[in-house]
Amino acid sequence: MNDNAEQQPLTVTTSYPESLLAQAFVTALTHEDADTRQRAEARGQRWRQVLAAMTAGRVTVGSRTPVTGFPAWVTPEVMRGGFSTGAMSAGGPLQAHETDAARAFGVPADRRALFAYCLTEPGLARLWDLLDSGGYEVGLPEEAALLTVAWLVRHGESDAAADLVAELEPFADRLHFLPRPAVASASAAGAAVHRRTVSDAVDTLVRRRPNAAVEAQREALAVWQPFGDELLVHWLRNAGDGQVLEAAPGADWLARGEALLGRYRVLAAQHTLCTKHRKPKENLGILRGALEEVVAGRRLEARRLGLLRHAVRSMVGRRGLPGSEAHTALRRDQAGQAARPSHYALAQLMLGRLAVLPQDDGITDVTALLSPVGGEESRETGLPAGAVVPAGIGDAVESAMSAPLDTLVERGVVPSAEVMAELVPQLVAAATAHAYGDEALRGVMAANYRAFRNRRSLLLLDLAQQVRVEELPWVRAVSGQRSAVLGASDDEGALAVLRQLGEVAVQAFPGTILPNPLVREFGVLGRDCDLGVPFVEELAADIFMGTFGPKFLKAARVAAELLRGTLYERYYGIDYAAIRNLAIVTAGRALTGSPGARSHPGFAALCAERAAVTSRHWSVAANGKVIEQAQILTTHNLATLVDRVGIAPRSGWADLADRCFVTVCRLTARVHHNPRPLRTIKDAAYAWRQMMFYLSLCPPAEQRRFLAGLEAEVARHPAHVATRLAPALAGLALVVEGAAFGEDGKAEAGRARRFTGWTTERHWMR
Repeated sequence: MNDNAEQQPLTVTTSYPESLLAQAFVTALTHEDADTRQRAEARGQRWRQVLAAMTAGRVTVGSRTPVTGFPAWVTPEVMRGGFSTGAMSAGGPLQAHETDAARAFGVPADRRALFAYCLTEPGLARLWDLLDSGGYEVGLPEEAALLTVAWLVRHGESDAAADLVAELEPFADRLHFLPRPAVASASAAGAAVHRRTVSDAVDTLVRRRPNAAVEAQREALAVWQPFGDELLVHWLRNAGDGQVLEAAPGADWLARGEALLGRYRVLAAQHTLCTKHRKPKENLGILRGALEEVVAGRRLEARRLGLLRHAVRSMVGRRGLPGSEAHTALRRDQAGQAARPSHYALAQLMLGRLAVLPQDDGITDVTALLSPVGGEESRETGLPAGAVVPAGIGDAVESAMSAPLDTLVERGVVPSAEVMAELVPQLVAAATAHAYGDEALRGVMAANYRAFRNRRSLLLLDLAQQVRVEELPWVRAVSGQRSAVLGASDDEGALAVLRQLGEVAVQAFPGTILPNPLVREFGVLGRDCDLGVPFVEELAADIFMGTFGPKFLKAARVAAELLRGTLYERYYGIDYAAIRNLAIVTAGRALTGSPGARSHPGFAALCAERAAVTSRHWSVAANGKVIEQAQILTTHNLATLVDRVGIAPRSGWADLADRCFVTVCRLTARVHHNPRPLRTIKDAAYAWRQMMFYLSLCPPAEQRRFLAGLEAEVARHPAHVATRLAPALAGLALVVEGAAFGEDGKAEAGRARRFTGWTTERHWMR
């Protein structure tokens, strides 16, 4: 964190892939789970491919075209950290659907032959059938290419189709462009989304096994305790004055005893989960052992007789005499517990209910699936009618719920902003595809977008941008089919979807910065609705090159227009008037100069100055300080969402500020005894920054109410939280009262500090 090495051009070495290969190697050798070992071995093999490709020069790490001989639009196989293996996701051996297609087409099992067949009249006819039925799946963007060719041909766009074929043809022998057959999904283009499919829920339930401890307890209640009562009653029949075996047992007693022992042997052979009855020192074992002795004609020794009498007294004293009111009530309750269906049995019932649903889609009616056991089901399965589905099974089913995003958030199916980012492409796909007038083309473009969003990001240098969906040749080929930009007046328009998603994100996760995958989806919608302001991603401190793209200054200008003169500007010591002027001057120069500039040195210099970092020194921590200042100046997209998108969370800004502070306290509590607390401190500082933004949108009376309630919230957490947050709370109070921080982020007097996360020194919160 305190590296003061001179700044050098950033180069990517093999150290990171080597460390991940070592981790995979250790896991593959030592992990106790066989499946985990197998996955680690496969992961290690791919990391070996990464290293081999880097060493041989087949890949260029940091480039948009990392694999020699392939253009940027081809989907590379990418590992963690953005490293390419040198392989293409659409390459490799023939897929099962390709082999099946070759057999059905009557052509060799060869990719070029398949490609050529699809350009013939019968091949195009097959593709047209898929377009009309929607019975296809696009797992990789390349699998939408031939469908697009077929659509262009059918609609008389022969030149565009020929140009697209010419761009695809050089790779026809190495990549597959054929879509996969699938059942058409009814929810693919709707407002509903799902995190898991029915098949995923089935897999979860299939992995459930009977709980050995629960089943053993069930056996004890249903089998061994009733049998123990029978043994106890049998001994009590030969008791006098509370003593056992006062008289010699009669023949009838011995016969009944022998019958009980015979039943015991049958039960022990059939019910093997519970072993307590086999232990000679347990009450049931004592009663049974003594009975075996007497039935065999042997006289009980004094010690065994004493154990027998003690066991009888203990059982009667603990539960009462068998047949008494208390004993009967107890056994009735226990029998009810034993009769309850096991979670395993109910999981099997649920598997039957799920089997009739489309396996590759979400579940639209979860309530019906989670209903109690019906009469017909009871007769078929033996489960008691009215039995309720337990929460564990219900959670597995609800994880596949298909519903509007805000519903999934409220139900806890979407627990974080990161999970939300995984689902948003389903909505963005429908919104962006809505601009195409033809229904079949909308289906292809929506499927293509969903597949494209599964494309993993590359490690890029020099402010290079990730490949965008509009760069794909088949998307370019139909770009002229898009209608006019859909505005806010259209309920299905990009701006309406963007506003909805923005409100859900800040309402559900107010203390979390927008994750990059979600920011990218916002960017797509912003371009579709011609928002005019870009969204900015969180930059990685370990590959930061010391500069920012022009969009950061544009985002900062939006923040300046919204927050000038507010608590946010005073707290962070920002001159938003100067930033606005810088943005205006820069925009004017772009009109007469070089509008395609990839960086803005003025904004980078401002961030470095605010972070007190000189350009002559480089470290990850110093980079983090500069990046954090950029996030402070831009509000990391919050100002854009409020000022340009027009989000208005229903709970109000004060509520969001309150919840942010709860997040700050919760994260601060994790710093205690944490050997590596810096990430937690940074997350707390990010939540604090979002709190300051929401609080700045509140009127002064709401701000004072907020300050008055902080002490009560802090008191709900461990005592060290108050100590750690005291400098930040003091600083906030001073700024609200009109004071200001110095250039070092400290108040002129006292321990008040401005709360930021990154530092090149020991953080004061530690």
